Amino acid sequence: MKKMLFIYNPRAGRGRIKNELADILDIFASGGYKITIAPTRKTGDAEKIVAEREADYDIVVCSGGDGTLDETVRGMMKNDYRTPLGYIPAGSTNDFGGSLALPKDMLKSANIIVDGADKAVDVGMFNNEAFVYVAAFGAFTEVSYSTDQDMKNAIGHSAYILEGMKSFAKIKPQHMKIEYDGEVIEDNFIYGMVTNSVSVGGIKGITGENVDLADGVFEVNLIRELKNPLEFQQLLSALAIGKYEFSENIVSFRSGHIKIESDKKVAWTLDGENGGKHNRVEIINVPKAIDIRVAK
Repeated sequence: MKKMLFIYNPRAGRGRIKNELADILDIFASGGYKITIAPTRKTGDAEKIVAEREADYDIVVCSGGDGTLDETVRGMMKNDYRTPLGYIPAGSTNDFGGSLALPKDMLKSANIIVDGADKAVDVGMFNNEAFVYVAAFGAFTEVSYSTDQDMKNAIGHSAYILEGMKSFAKIKPQHMKIEYDGEVIEDNFIYGMVTNSVSVGGIKGITGENVDLADGVFEVNLIRELKNPLEFQQLLSALAIGKYEFSENIVSFRSGHIKIESDKKVAWTLDGENGGKHNRVEIINVPKAIDIRVAK
């Protein structure tokens, strides 16, 4: 029989998986897999379990939110052997699952793992720490994750704008120097995101157009210091619909290697999780670093 390592976060998405677990395991068993089950109990468990996995597993599957996926990929990047990855989205946002067109229906995603095909995708390295789809700093880093998903579903990007407006008074610009592909940008910035996803924080189109998860480059968007709340509102509107040409305060480019220096240490998030505070950051795209199971 084929061997599967199945890791799941029992708390993700308000415990969604508890009502589906038996059926998911039945789908895997019917697909010819001998399953090793490993529920996570705390932050870091998925990474540790996957990093220490046996070399003869035919596939690693994780179920949870973007944080669980992030940990699983980090663990996979710590081994020299390459194992396909299956993903059953179970969180509240599931940006990367959406980028891969994985269904929110957990049983449908389980069937894709059994019957689908492997797709190579890029992985990011942030100061030698792996991330899946976004490294971000600044004003909106928490906004997209604090905005209620039902609110976003009901009124779209307007929810993001309303939530973002609340944080305007708290914004602290950071003086930064950004280097990429022989170019240098130096200015005061209030936000930046380096992404490999069609959505961030559940907002589609925010990363730009024609996003390719396996092209060896990131979509980079930086926002300069703003003068007043009206300028902030106009920028949020442009950002939320991905029309960056509507705002001269947005700097956009694509690159596979970015260096960022700041005068003070800046807090970063990696895939929505705490990425620490840094004044020197190097972000590198590792092209087609993992194989992930998607629909044929």
